[in-house]
Parts: sequence; structure tokens; C-alpha cells
Amino acid sequence: MTEYRTGLGWDNHRLAPGRLLILAGIVIPHETGFEAHSDGDILLHAVTDALLGAVALGDIGMHFPDTDPQWRGASSDRFVQHALGLVRERGFELSNVDTTVILQRPKLKDYREQIRANLAALVGLPNDRVNVKFKTAEKVGPVGQELSAEAQAIVTILRHTDK
Repeated sequence: MTEYRTGLGWDNHRLAPGRLLILAGIVIPHETGFEAHSDGDILLHAVTDALLGAVALGDIGMHFPDTDPQWRGASSDRFVQHALGLVRERGFELSNVDTTVILQRPKLKDYREQIRANLAALVGLPNDRVNVKFKTAEKVGPVGQELSAEAQAIVTILRHTDK
């Protein structure tokens, strides 16, 4: 028998001048970037939360509090690797990842394959089991007004049992 679980993740950060805009470890050239305690990679933060949610282990803030100075400027790939390790410790394997980035500007379509390939390599999946979508907020709300950006992720994990 196979047990399946799904986890949902979401993250957002303010945009600020002079900061890096990083998605799945890829620096996107832009005049603003993410204001955050770590590197602010909203895509990897959402994936981390989705992985933690799938094994019912809380959220990214519980594991990497922004009050802890050791995480200042930390690369978010560390967060994903930690969460993926917890998934594997419980006997699960990651099956697929589906993500959405909501950002008014810049347009991200030219970075899609690089972001997707980086994310797939980070979680150890082939590219055809990782999806990255990009949306704008149609100039509505803080994302549409270019004050912030959001990312969503959903993961499916599985483990084979004897039952």
C-alpha cells in the first residue's frame, strides 16, 4: 500500500530597493528585491512550508525563526534541505512540486527554465516533476502595486507501507 500526503506552502515579502530578487536561488536583475531576514527567496520558503506541512511539522518560522541571528542572510536552499531531510526521516519520498510566483514586475518568463531546473536539482527530482508558474496581480493589492511578492507551493510525498 502507498500512503500519499500533500503539503501547501505560501510566503510573501516586501520589495525594497537595493535588495536581491532571488527565486529558487537564481538572482533576477531588478531595481528591487526581497526585504527579509534570510535571503528572502519566497519560492524556496513556500516549498519549505509545503514540505513541512506534508509531514505535519509546522512551518518555516518554527524551524528558522527570524529572531535567530544565525539565519540572517542565510541561503534558503538550507531551509529546503532541512525540510526534505525531515520528510525522508519519516520514510517519505517527494513525488512532485508545483509552484506559483505572484509578482507584478519584472516579467519572469525568460527565467522559467533556469528557476525550474534549479528547484528540481535542489529537491532531487527530474524537471518533469517540478512546475513553476508566474502570475501578476493585475495591479491589484500590494503585489500589484509592486510593494510585495508572493509564492505558493504544493508538494506530494509518498511512502510505501506493508499494510
